Amino acid sequence: MFVYLSRHYLTYNINNMEKTLVLLKPSCVQRQLIGEVLNRFERRGLRIAGMKMMQLSDEILREHYAHLVNRPFFPSLAASMQASPVVALALEGVDAVQVVRAMAGPTNGREAAPGTIRGDYSMSNQQNIVHASDSTSNAEIELKRFFRDDEILDYTIGTFAFIYGDGEANR
Repeated sequence: MFVYLSRHYLTYNINNMEKTLVLLKPSCVQRQLIGEVLNRFERRGLRIAGMKMMQLSDEILREHYAHLVNRPFFPSLAASMQASPVVALALEGVDAVQVVRAMAGPTNGREAAPGTIRGDYSMSNQQNIVHASDSTSNAEIELKRFFRDDEILDYTIGTFAFIYGDGEANR
C-alpha cells in the first residue's frame, strides 16, 4: 500500500514494514496490564495489524514451545500459559522485531532494566508479561501460528508521517 501524505509531500511504501508477534501472557491479562502494555507499543509508533484474545490449547503450546517440550519445566510453563486467555498481537513497523524485543527486555524480569516492559512489570522468568518473536523468520512462523491471513489487516494510521522520517519507511 502506498500512502500519500500531503503535509510532507511524501509517498511511503508501508508494505515493506516488518511484522512481529507479541503475546500478552496470562501474567499480563490477570494483572490487568493489557491496556498499559498495548499503549506502550502504540506510543512507540508500532501499528497494530492484528489483535485477538484466545485460550491456548495444548497443541499450540507444544508447537510454539517445541524447543522446550522435553525440558522438566515445560508442564509448569504450559500450565502458566493456560491460566487465562492471552492477547495475540501482530505489530508492524520498521525493524519491529528488534524494537519490540528491546522494549520487552530480557526474559527474566529481575534482570530487565527499568523502562522495559518486563523491568517495569515482572519479577519472574516465567511470569514475564509478554512473549516477543526473537527474529524475523520466527516472527513469520509465529504470526502464521496465531493468525489467519485475513486477521492481519492493512490500513494507514493518521500519524504515520510523524513516526518515520523521510525515506525511513521505504527500505
